[in-house]
Amino acid sequence: MGIRSYKPTSSGRRHGSVNVYAELTTARPEKSLCGRIKKNGGRNHHGVTTSRFRGGGARRIYRFIDFKRDKDKVPARVATVEYDPNRNCFISLLHYADGEKRYILAPLGLGVGSEVLSDTACEPKTGNAIELSAVPSGMEIHNIEMIPGGGGRLVRGAGGAARIVAKEGRWVSVVLPSGEMRMLNGRCRATIGRLSNPDHQNIKIGKAGRKRHMGRRPHVRGKAMNPVAHPMGGGEGRANGGRDPCSPTGVLAKGGKTRKPRKPSNKRIIRRRKNKRQGQLVL
Repeated sequence: MGIRSYKPTSSGRRHGSVNVYAELTTARPEKSLCGRIKKNGGRNHHGVTTSRFRGGGARRIYRFIDFKRDKDKVPARVATVEYDPNRNCFISLLHYADGEKRYILAPLGLGVGSEVLSDTACEPKTGNAIELSAVPSGMEIHNIEMIPGGGGRLVRGAGGAARIVAKEGRWVSVVLPSGEMRMLNGRCRATIGRLSNPDHQNIKIGKAGRKRHMGRRPHVRGKAMNPVAHPMGGGEGRANGGRDPCSPTGVLAKGGKTRKPRKPSNKRIIRRRKNKRQGQLVL
């Protein structure tokens, strides 16, 4: 892993940096595990913009990832470590002993030729997928299920890892990278190890054009708009909004809770995630 900084030949190059991708072994994906993504520019099936400031960007080929890791007791060998334009961590191509091929999220340190296995309980080594009840306390895990058999939902970003801190009956307490502590069913599966590409957070975009390549359009302040376009728009001179910060539909942006109060998983949260200003929990 490593980050390369450009020579300051322009204002955009001066502060920009890129990943050198030293861990990757091939630039050509497995064609049988790829599909096309249809872009929508942040619009729903009615053509109404539901997610602002999206559109354009480079064309992407989607790689089908095995988040469930449900191919039990069949050993697999890591064939390649590849770049995925749809996520910030790397992916690995597995060749199973029966001839099947699947993509998984690549853990840090898992190289070509490594053997991995999926089962309800097996050796807890990097890349193996097992149930939470069989994972030793304190071990780093990622791609964690919230419902047994539902596929990994938690900790899927570059360099991410969670830890098991306690076990009580059929419930397992896990500390997530955000600092949140929650209880999960012991039959939920997780993959051992920390996710690859931890240097992703240190990369500097450098210029607006790179954001456009990612499909992100310029983000316009509400107070810079006309009053017909945003509640904070308009005013004589440089008005300061005239009201609390909010979205175009009037939803408060600062200080208000946006999580649904009756979300089913709320009752399994032991400790809420910490505010970024207070600093995240160090695992």
